[in-house]
Amino acid sequence: MLVSFDSEVRYAACGKLGRTSESGHLRSAMAITVLITGFGPFPGAPFNPTMALPARLAARRRPRFADVKRIPLVFQTSYAAVERELPALIKRIRPDVVLLFGVATRTNYLRIELRARNARSILFPDAVGERPGAGAIAAGEPGVRPGRAPHRALLAAVRAQRIAARLSHTAGRYLCNFAYWHALAATESGRAPLVQFVHVPTVRHGAMHPGDRRRLTSADLRRAGEAILMALVTAARVRRRPTRTQAAATVVPAEAQGKYRRVG
Repeated sequence: MLVSFDSEVRYAACGKLGRTSESGHLRSAMAITVLITGFGPFPGAPFNPTMALPARLAARRRPRFADVKRIPLVFQTSYAAVERELPALIKRIRPDVVLLFGVATRTNYLRIELRARNARSILFPDAVGERPGAGAIAAGEPGVRPGRAPHRALLAAVRAQRIAARLSHTAGRYLCNFAYWHALAATESGRAPLVQFVHVPTVRHGAMHPGDRRRLTSADLRRAGEAILMALVTAARVRRRPTRTQAAATVVPAEAQGKYRRVG
């Protein structure tokens, strides 16, 4: 089932959103918010393994995710849907991390994408049959937008799970690259979050066939996705720590200093 734009709050890590206590508001302010996305099927990929992955990662119950609000979203594989929903949702929830997944049907390993290109194919239609009218995503914009994440740390995290992974310099020219470009463009100003696109291979499902032993399973993808998510959350927490300069600049107001005087 596709997760619609308006239903993302149902998958918050701490359950349904509602009224919270003062301490709850404090925890909410300290929480890390992660947007996790995938895609539905498209021509040539009737089964897309990234369709179920966001909700699975959002549902994982780990102590390390106690203060992490995970919001899954599965796009219809169409240019219009991505362009309409992704920037608007990023503006609405202001995530600390944007983790996007897509399937690469011709590889048998995970690809940690290093950049998005200002390019899209005018040859291949999306899931609703639409083709781009121009080869550039945004005329007059840079040719490349670098990813904003600790790429080598993510690579190491996946390989620690004994799952094949590589760094990749091209996210293609289809919806995956299009989504990566828009995620990076939508987060350039202000407190720029970490943004990472990951290509996953097709997975084996159903009856075993010759040669399937080398293909990953859905459980492998979940383990790899969880490792990537944890590495990104760790990096986001480090970014939130105040620098020594900021800490030194913190001054207790004069009217509050009496509360901290030593007694006795």
